Amino acid sequence: MVKIGMIVGDRYEILERIGTGGMSDVYKAKDHKLNRMVAVKVLKQEFSENANFVSKFRVEAQAAAGLAHPNIVNVYDVGEENGVYYIVMELVEGITLKKYIEKKARLSVKEAVSIAIQVSMGIEAAHNNHIIHRDIKPQNIIISKEGKVKVTDFGIAKAATSNTITSNVMGSVHYTSPEQARGGYSDEKSDVYSLGITMFEMLTGRVPFNGETTVAIAIKHIQEEMPSPRDYVSEIPVSVEQIVFKCCQKSPDRRYQSMGELITDLKRSLMTPDEDFVKMVDPDEDGSTKMISSGERQKIKKQSVNRDGMEEAMHLRREADVKKSVKKKRYVPEYEEEEEEEPDEIEYEYEEEDEEEEDYDPKMERITTILAVVAAVLIGCIVLFLVGRAFGIFDAGLFGQKEEETQEEEEPKEKVQMIEVVGKGEDEVKVALLKLGLTPEIEYKESAEYEQGIVMDCSVGAGEMIEEGSNVVLTVSAGSEGVEVPDVVGISEAEAVATLGKGGFPVNKTEGHDAYIKEGNVITQSPEAGSKVPAGTAVTIRISQGPEISKVQVPDTIGRDESEGMAILVEAGLQMGKVTEVHHSDPAMAGLICYQSYSVGDYVDAGTVVDVSISIGPEEATYQFIESIAAPTAQEDPNYRSGTMVTVTLMADDGTQLYSTQTSSFPIANPGISGIKSSTGYILFQYVNATEASSITHEDGSVTTTEASSETKEFKRTVQFMEG
Repeated sequence: MVKIGMIVGDRYEILERIGTGGMSDVYKAKDHKLNRMVAVKVLKQEFSENANFVSKFRVEAQAAAGLAHPNIVNVYDVGEENGVYYIVMELVEGITLKKYIEKKARLSVKEAVSIAIQVSMGIEAAHNNHIIHRDIKPQNIIISKEGKVKVTDFGIAKAATSNTITSNVMGSVHYTSPEQARGGYSDEKSDVYSLGITMFEMLTGRVPFNGETTVAIAIKHIQEEMPSPRDYVSEIPVSVEQIVFKCCQKSPDRRYQSMGELITDLKRSLMTPDEDFVKMVDPDEDGSTKMISSGERQKIKKQSVNRDGMEEAMHLRREADVKKSVKKKRYVPEYEEEEEEEPDEIEYEYEEEDEEEEDYDPKMERITTILAVVAAVLIGCIVLFLVGRAFGIFDAGLFGQKEEETQEEEEPKEKVQMIEVVGKGEDEVKVALLKLGLTPEIEYKESAEYEQGIVMDCSVGAGEMIEEGSNVVLTVSAGSEGVEVPDVVGISEAEAVATLGKGGFPVNKTEGHDAYIKEGNVITQSPEAGSKVPAGTAVTIRISQGPEISKVQVPDTIGRDESEGMAILVEAGLQMGKVTEVHHSDPAMAGLICYQSYSVGDYVDAGTVVDVSISIGPEEATYQFIESIAAPTAQEDPNYRSGTMVTVTLMADDGTQLYSTQTSSFPIANPGISGIKSSTGYILFQYVNATEASSITHEDGSVTTTEASSETKEFKRTVQFMEG
């Protein structure tokens, strides 16, 4: 158990908890050895007790510790102490991308692309070191106060996936790739897919696939087509849309094959956003069997025969030349020079020399005759075929028809037996059909007989044999009284479209101005929320364009921390200016914004700089002493005599000495002391009471003598200081 104030690894002092997740808690700590602030991530107990997981976690975390890149949260150390396993990382002051998106509703195209470039550069550095993240999502991306984007949690995801950690630990299924959802092999291109989903959320403020259960969402990643971000935000340029599409292809081979390729396209989209330059890759098409026409086939055969005949003729000619050179000692050119000549010229010279040669070679003549006959037969066949085709005697597809049919013929698909689905839940049936290799399609229909979400009918009967990959249409009940329209008034456009789409409602959009509804949020909807309508009814939403005036309204940042206040101001179209630290009377405001230079609700020009003040807690009260100091009284010391030299010291109850003097003259004038931090104190009097020697003569004549004496006296006088 990690507690605040304890020392971990003999060097890391735990200061405060700054975050928590499915697998671990994160603490801010001070590294006393290097005198720097760090973040310490401590594994939760249920994972610390899994020896197999801990082993893989250490290996992967140590590998991640080897990464050093400006866009990666660097890992400094990995350790274990009393059964507590931890990693020490760079401390980044800022907010997660998820929280930033939530504050701004959605990011501008330029900002989203810039963030994506920085994330890609960090992931690329990891991939170059053979480290795959496997859990890219906005929650694992941090934006520092300086605007630097950093990716965190490298290495942890791989350790978790290799130990079948449940999905609630592995993070949101909203960002997982289809191959990860199937439980199959994942590689660098899985990170590309997850980054594409993250870009979609930055641009639209929502994730592309949503559902009530993780299984339902995973099915959508595997089965459903990726929606276009331009359906939710029409101003997204075509190049950015195509980049998201390419990242989120179902097949890894169709995505960007490396982060470097993605970075190149992202940078180009910043320069030419409206240019459609993204190249979609279809490996199935590129690697598919190409059909060869009859003309191309004959041309290939002819070239093959000519080449073979030429090589054989060259070989025979060399043999003949060697024999002739022995008999006649005539000069023969080098073979390389003959090979550089055109085939026709070579054959022509060979035939010419054959005619001119007086020596007769029977073997050579026999082979030449055979070649000539074969060539004549081939030429004759080609001529006959071309003439016959010209007159329609031969079908154009006669030759090679069997080859084409063989190439086009596909292997018969295996068939599976259809299961019983009527009366079962929609999600349950989807999973079962996917396991059979079938693709479910959903249609909703009102029904009084079946409850909402129950399968009423199916396009394929139970027990029927059907080919794998076939579509199966499921008719699902929408309830007896139609579907209730959800309430989307006041929420963002993207969220409203997502909510209505989830309920099966097509969306029509209109625009309007409203002084009270934030720009981009829904002003009204028709049909109204709560009304029940048939499934598939279109809902019209009216999107606020803000007040009709050109100025923007100042939001309320009071009570928010600095990063949150900045996000609120940027979202409103303003800028955060000077940040100062001040005292504030409310202790609960410590560390939060307690002042902004413009009042909430005021209308100012877009881009106006708003200065804020951060509370450093209540100001300590101060007191003052403005009284004169009187001499010791008879009650304080009956033996005190005026004129005695006294040391007078003024002390505060916190031990601070405020004033000190020696005097025999009282009262002491007001010393005028201020800035006292304690409300009470005391005056310390220190002196000596001296008695001189004396003698007394009595009536009877006797004398009593008193000797001289001295007594040290010390006492305190309590005082109450005044506020001031």
